[in-house]
Amino acid sequence: MKRLRWQLLIVFLALIAIGVLLIGQQPVTVQPLAPEPVTGGSYTEGLIGQFSRLNPVLAYYNAADRDINRLIFNSLVYFDDRGLPQPELAESWGISLDGTVYNFSLRVDAVWHDGAPVTSDDVLYTLSLFKDPALPIPEDLRLFWSEIEAIALDEHTIQFRLPEPFAPFLDYLTFGILPAHKLSNQTPAGLIDDPFNMTPVGSGPFRFEQLIVEDGQIQGVALAAFDDYFNGRPFIDQIIFRYYPDATSALAAYQAGEIRGISQITPEILNAALAEPNLDFYTGRLPELSLILLNLDDQGSPFFQNADIRKALLMGLNRQWMVDRVLNSQASIADGPIFPNTWAYYDGIARIEYNPDEAIKTIKAAGYTIPASGGAVRTNEDGEAFSFTLLYPDEEPYASLAALVQENWRALSIGVELRAVPYNELISNYLDTRNYEAALVDLNLFRSPDPDPYPFWHQTQATGGQNYSRWDDRQASEYLEQARIVVDPAERTRLYRNFQVRFANELPALPLYYPMYTYAVDAQIQGIRIGPLFDTPDRFASVKDWFVYAERNTGSDLVDQPTPPEP
Repeated sequence: MKRLRWQLLIVFLALIAIGVLLIGQQPVTVQPLAPEPVTGGSYTEGLIGQFSRLNPVLAYYNAADRDINRLIFNSLVYFDDRGLPQPELAESWGISLDGTVYNFSLRVDAVWHDGAPVTSDDVLYTLSLFKDPALPIPEDLRLFWSEIEAIALDEHTIQFRLPEPFAPFLDYLTFGILPAHKLSNQTPAGLIDDPFNMTPVGSGPFRFEQLIVEDGQIQGVALAAFDDYFNGRPFIDQIIFRYYPDATSALAAYQAGEIRGISQITPEILNAALAEPNLDFYTGRLPELSLILLNLDDQGSPFFQNADIRKALLMGLNRQWMVDRVLNSQASIADGPIFPNTWAYYDGIARIEYNPDEAIKTIKAAGYTIPASGGAVRTNEDGEAFSFTLLYPDEEPYASLAALVQENWRALSIGVELRAVPYNELISNYLDTRNYEAALVDLNLFRSPDPDPYPFWHQTQATGGQNYSRWDDRQASEYLEQARIVVDPAERTRLYRNFQVRFANELPALPLYYPMYTYAVDAQIQGIRIGPLFDTPDRFASVKDWFVYAERNTGSDLVDQPTPPEP
């Protein structure tokens, strides 16, 4: 027994020793880390549009110019994808308790591309241009700035004095700042044709390098990374923009290897672009709301004055089908006039789902039934037919959407006549004059990060303003009034929440969807992130972090992972 115990002990010890040796021989797994971007490389993007002037004050009507200006110039503040103001040239700011005085401190490390410092004089000079009638800017913007007093307290401090509290004021400070030392000797009228517009000097992450001219025409613009950018040098050395007349031409250029990105994927090229294996897509919500306006004060359509009927009309629309089939899923269903995922949005509003059976019950309860004598359209007890005319812009996708709306509502036994009208005419001849019953339109809120629904829904705007539905609701109007003058973010959030609840209960218009913006870039370009947009240049919000080359850190050595160079 003693000899057996010793043998067992020896076997046991041997097994332990073997186990230790085996453990020691196990391969060590090195978890690779994320690629580390390094500087270098270039990116070429196809812009749909044409060159005009590289001057932010003169680019209001040219989206292609604004795209490039976003990389060359800085503003005092910019807005993130939640609609919250963030510092850019302004390092910080303060607001007086009564909301009429704003003080801004400029960054002391911000310099122009020629090395001169950015100062208060640059801001004051740029603002002076907005007040001059010689420049092509919207008249309401000129009138706004004509009432604002701007003062340089010192070289890096600006004060704005407002005639009355106006909480959305920061919205108006996203304009690109121009260098006074380059332009202050030029008259505003002369600025339109100044050579500066062809060889601009800004303070942004990329500096102007050269125009690309072919056959005597400007075909593109080349920018280079600005080494002294106050927020850190971009990884990409060079960004080149080339102009194309339409999205089809831009896609052909990508397929030919001429460019590595397309500024916008429009419906006509969506399917072909999706078939490109190396093209990555980035989607963000546009600052638009497509909806059906109802003239609540039209005597010929009294049924629109009933909130239950308005709800039934929305319940009778298959909005998801519209988004999927007509818009190729390039939109999201809308529940109200304030954009989702922004600071002012209230997500407690219940979505009104497609439910035609419940819609019919509601309409019957409101007194509109199929006549005993027969017919395809409901009437009330006075014999008044539930029928009206729906206006829509005479272009796609509105024509297809209007046809679906008509089909959905006819299934509820509602008579809907369609009338196509040119978009400008629809606004000037029908909406502005309130001479309509129902209209399929878009509310365009580009370059307006602050929600401020006041212009479209306040009762004072029902005559002469943009409250085209003529919604006369005192409670909703009070919320909008207060939210315009209160500077406390928490209080503004509460007021807009109350407004959205009121809107959802009353439905003065029928929200359909928020359109999406689709941007496509070759997989060779990495680090791209976009969120909801307030203007198309917002897709460049993270451009400083884009990269072409990277190093892979395995924990023991660095491995170069270069992307093939641009053609």
